[in-house]
Amino acid sequence: MSERQAVSTYEQRRKLRGMTVMLILALLIIAVFIISMNTGYIRLSPLDLIRTLFGQGSDQENLILFEFRLPRIVISVLIGAGLAVSGAVMQGIFRNPLADPGILGINSGAGLMVMLLVSFYPTTQAMPVFLLPLLAFVGAGLTAALIYSLSYTRNKGIRPIRLMLTGIAVAAGIQAAMIVLTLRLKPEQYQFVATWLAGSIWGTNWKFVLSLLPWIVVLVPYIIYRARVMNVLQMGEQMATSLGENVRKEQFRLLAAAVALAAASVAVSGGIAFVGLVGPHLARRLVGPKHQMLLPVSALIGALLVIAADTIGRWILQPSGVPTGIVVAVIGAPYFLYLLAKAKS
Repeated sequence: MSERQAVSTYEQRRKLRGMTVMLILALLIIAVFIISMNTGYIRLSPLDLIRTLFGQGSDQENLILFEFRLPRIVISVLIGAGLAVSGAVMQGIFRNPLADPGILGINSGAGLMVMLLVSFYPTTQAMPVFLLPLLAFVGAGLTAALIYSLSYTRNKGIRPIRLMLTGIAVAAGIQAAMIVLTLRLKPEQYQFVATWLAGSIWGTNWKFVLSLLPWIVVLVPYIIYRARVMNVLQMGEQMATSLGENVRKEQFRLLAAAVALAAASVAVSGGIAFVGLVGPHLARRLVGPKHQMLLPVSALIGALLVIAADTIGRWILQPSGVPTGIVVAVIGAPYFLYLLAKAKS
């Protein structure tokens, strides 16, 4: 067998492995989706669930399934995919395996804008739903620009450790400002902010689905389309420049898309951390570093992680439940410590 044939065979095997992994993840998401529809304080039997899905359910069953559970489940899938793809992009363009929109402070910047919007409205129901992702993007974009400018050095570019420490410091400052702002909030507004900070999926109706869906549908395919460019950027700035890529321009485009994904997701989900860290790492272990497979697999893992965490959170301590962000943190924090320990060794 010639070298070219060997490489072709190897690529075909990797592609087949990637397609198999995506199929398995998709089936797991469907399975958890079905379980999640029957998880809650009021249970629906499988027969009741089927009848309701086909329009034969009672008014109460229709209300529970179509107005409460299905929007929340769909939002869980969307924000999981958005945060995971955002994390994969940040890890790729910064060449930092610990990069994550939550750890770097991007989520905090988006949350600050959401909180400022909340403080100007008498009730959270009066907030303009479709304006939330846009304002969150402004806050996340300004935060990303600040972190980038503080981390960048003229001769050495972006150094991973400096980027991480800068992001943590900026996030701490923003969170301190958010705590100060809570002092002027009304009780209902404070309850909303506390729920948001805990990472609870609070946008649970179809308006929030429609406000988030365009960001995911447009930006995730765009980022996957730029997978080849991300592979080149992984080689380093000098190599990417020698291959004809405008490194600064491509980094800006991809970072803007990643920030927008994280901001739109955070606007309706609250401060859910670690999804953008765990998803890409698990995807890299399953399908390798090439972004053509890494990005879609990261999206599927992120969606599976969030929908599973939300289902577990709604099942524990009924009827109040546990915020999704706390369940994700229980999973993600040990994995983050493992990555830190591995990086030191």
